[in-house]
Amino acid sequence: MKQVFRFILALVLIVVMGSVAFAETKVRVAGYGGSDLAIVEELIAKFVNPALKDEGITVVYEPIADDYQRYIVNALSAGTGPDLFYIDAFWAESLIRSGAVEPLDEYLAKSKVLHKEDIIPSLLDAFTVDGKVYGIPKDFNTLALFYNKDLFDLAGVPYPDENDTWDTLEEKLRKVAELDDEIYGLALQPEFARMGALAFAAGFEPFDKNGKTNLFDPGFREAFEWYVGLAKKGIGVMPADLGQGWGGGAFATERVAACLEGAWIIGFLRDNAPNLNYGVTLLPKHPKTGKRGNFIYTVAWGINRDSNKKEAAFKVLEILTSEEVQQWVLERGLAIPSRVALADNPYFKKNDREAYANYIVFKGASDGNVKPFNFRQYGGEWMAPINEVLRSVMSGEYTVEQGLKEAQKRIEQVMRR
Repeated sequence: MKQVFRFILALVLIVVMGSVAFAETKVRVAGYGGSDLAIVEELIAKFVNPALKDEGITVVYEPIADDYQRYIVNALSAGTGPDLFYIDAFWAESLIRSGAVEPLDEYLAKSKVLHKEDIIPSLLDAFTVDGKVYGIPKDFNTLALFYNKDLFDLAGVPYPDENDTWDTLEEKLRKVAELDDEIYGLALQPEFARMGALAFAAGFEPFDKNGKTNLFDPGFREAFEWYVGLAKKGIGVMPADLGQGWGGGAFATERVAACLEGAWIIGFLRDNAPNLNYGVTLLPKHPKTGKRGNFIYTVAWGINRDSNKKEAAFKVLEILTSEEVQQWVLERGLAIPSRVALADNPYFKKNDREAYANYIVFKGASDGNVKPFNFRQYGGEWMAPINEVLRSVMSGEYTVEQGLKEAQKRIEQVMRR
């Protein structure tokens, strides 16, 4: 009888130990829907789940199709947020200051595969608040000048290049626009997200040492006047005037010779304008400062401060930001890697226009006055007045002076809230 009891006890222990050994830790990961859904799910299936299988960690991706920022803020506030999630640099600071995001410094100090020094500093800065790191950038983008080679050839005009200033580029665009009344030189998206890069080249700083914004700063005003001036001269056109919602859409119609976009346009052109013969170069230099300006658009992985699976979430984060994963993403033309080690990447040297376009976008991150695409705790509310007056001035509703006064007034209202 004792032997039977011992046998049963041993069997129970085996079952219990086995269930403990194979207890599953499910990490919930949230990000964008759309094209990100297929990309992230493939990354999880190809890299994450196989690497963490023996540790009993599995990952489930929860794509958010609409208004991701609102979703993540509400979910974290309600205690129903995912363990690991996207944080866009555009609104990162406000979310971080809410206390919902876990600081990562201690995790990075213990990690054997991921350290602060592994990430391009200007990217990490976008997710560093009061000296602490709250997000690890997964990739990034900057702006570049994409141009239609065929239109420049028809006009007998040299292609834009990295030696162009605002003045020389404007002259090239003017000559192309003279081809036909239906042809324009540049797609003028009425957003600070494009025009702001030019303002940085002219020396504009969005916030002074006291945290204030001055849109009458000479650098801002000069860039504003040059940008809207292209519309007044008929050299540039707002995408909406061509029935398009953004510069890439306008460029794809082949009615504009150039646009200011990031690497996100590459896949769009591949799918929607496969025969468009395009080239790409760096943004033009300011004629006096001799510098370029640019934005860094980046999204990081962050951890829910209230998650009870933070260690497991960090292991997932390590894999999703690994060199292997970033190389895979780069070679598919999806995004530019955030790791320093991938800067001198053989992919960039391929004789391929998509690889070269990605290289120019990568190069833009370290050429001139480059700033993260974020506006402190104000987020999009800071940028909205500028966007609206850009549209109003280019459509003839305001003069430059009226537009700047209106935008300044409204930005001051935003910053007083």
